[in-house]
Amino acid sequence: MSEFDDATHLDADGSGEIHAGWDINGNANGGYLLSLAARHLRAVSGRPDPISVTAHYLAPGQPGPVQVDAAVVKEGRRFVTVSGQMHRAGKPMLQLVGAFGDLSQPGSSYEHLASGPPELPAYEDCIPRSRRQGTVEVAMMDRLAVRIHPAHSGWVHDDRNGVAEMAGWFGFADGRPIDTLALLTVCDAFPPAVFHLDMPPGWVPTLELTVHVRGVPAPGPVKCVFRSQFVQGGFFNEDGEVWDSAGRLVAQSRQLGLTPLAS
Repeated sequence: MSEFDDATHLDADGSGEIHAGWDINGNANGGYLLSLAARHLRAVSGRPDPISVTAHYLAPGQPGPVQVDAAVVKEGRRFVTVSGQMHRAGKPMLQLVGAFGDLSQPGSSYEHLASGPPELPAYEDCIPRSRRQGTVEVAMMDRLAVRIHPAHSGWVHDDRNGVAEMAGWFGFADGRPIDTLALLTVCDAFPPAVFHLDMPPGWVPTLELTVHVRGVPAPGPVKCVFRSQFVQGGFFNEDGEVWDSAGRLVAQSRQLGLTPLAS
């Protein structure tokens, strides 16, 4: 069993635990929590693939036991909609709703793509995301192989380019293939694009994250790009794209986050 499969394991009744080592400064990564909870929603749906999953983050997730409750809202021919909640000792942590289906079944053959995968240097020429970023400990980097475009790595040294874009490659450190459940983690595995902006440093917690899964990834690492267009009133948006080794769009994401308060 891969580290990811072990860390997202839940019993049939939705009981499980948040594993240590999938965190940033002790708080579990939001994409990891989304995959953990969605695994139970997927089981309840009886369908193999998340199609669209939205989570509202209500409390930080620290290592320890959790319970995921889920119920079918509607079962249709192509999709099953499920609502759910992750909680600990009665305290809600995530509130979720998701649509699940089977992406192996053929859909419409019509396509219109206004853009393509991000232009990236070779995987080996990109910069590994470090486990330590100043005073921040990104423990999950021991389990992930995230490599940042060299032009997008200056913020680590306080050299910000003013363009809210973060691109690079994603894979698992143990070589686990990237499936549709893992795409939920992929969409929150990179440093926030707003780190390139001249804004106060600090933790940028996620308020809401939605991931649309568009296809089953081909083997190999995936190309990712995340962009923020609007930072206003203490909030920022981040829109993401994930492209597989065959050049196919396999996931999109939108996140609403909170900017650090000015000191």
